Amino acid sequence: MKGRRASGGRRRFGCLSILASLVALLVLGVAIAFRPHALPSSQPLVAAPARSPGSALRPVSTFASIADPSMRSLALFEEAGRVIEHPRCMNCHPRGDRPTQTAAMRPHMPWVTRGPDDAGAPTMRCATCHRATNFEASGVPGNPKWKLAPIEMAWQGKTLGEICRQLLDPARSHMNRAELLHHMAEDELVGWAWHPGGNREPAPGSQAAFGALITAWLETGAKCPV
Repeated sequence: MKGRRASGGRRRFGCLSILASLVALLVLGVAIAFRPHALPSSQPLVAAPARSPGSALRPVSTFASIADPSMRSLALFEEAGRVIEHPRCMNCHPRGDRPTQTAAMRPHMPWVTRGPDDAGAPTMRCATCHRATNFEASGVPGNPKWKLAPIEMAWQGKTLGEICRQLLDPARSHMNRAELLHHMAEDELVGWAWHPGGNREPAPGSQAAFGALITAWLETGAKCPV
């Protein structure tokens, strides 16, 4: 009798152990199923590559050894082009009415359009999501002036030389040279490119270094690549 009781106790203990294991597996499965997931690759929080040590812009003094002013002007603009052609700038200069995002310059999600004033459609303004500053909790970038560049200043798909000629054409840039310099060197929306928040890669260098290159480029004749 005692042997049967002991055997029955062992069976009950074994059943309880199996049941506990099954419950533990079920809890683990639920935890895995409901764990936080990374956003899809089309979302703004896609991590861009970390800023590399070689991402600084070369200072204006680097180009002083180029004796020919025209050649020096070209070299200065090509260095500034590292910022102009960076995704932080290109995303706001799309070839169409839909902005792009991330380092891969994917179409903006959710679907938005530039609208009549480049700041979004009446039913979906840029400021609906993009507030005055970066919102770190969601990863949505922000600036009080958040909007697209005018369609006349579409850069995506253009060569650096074509972009250069757009910049110098007031009919397309809507700026004279003094206004262009101010925009590049001091505008806080342009400055956002160096402080984009989240895991986004900043534009190379700093706005001050970029502005110095643009200043020197203008002073040497504002030559454009072919």
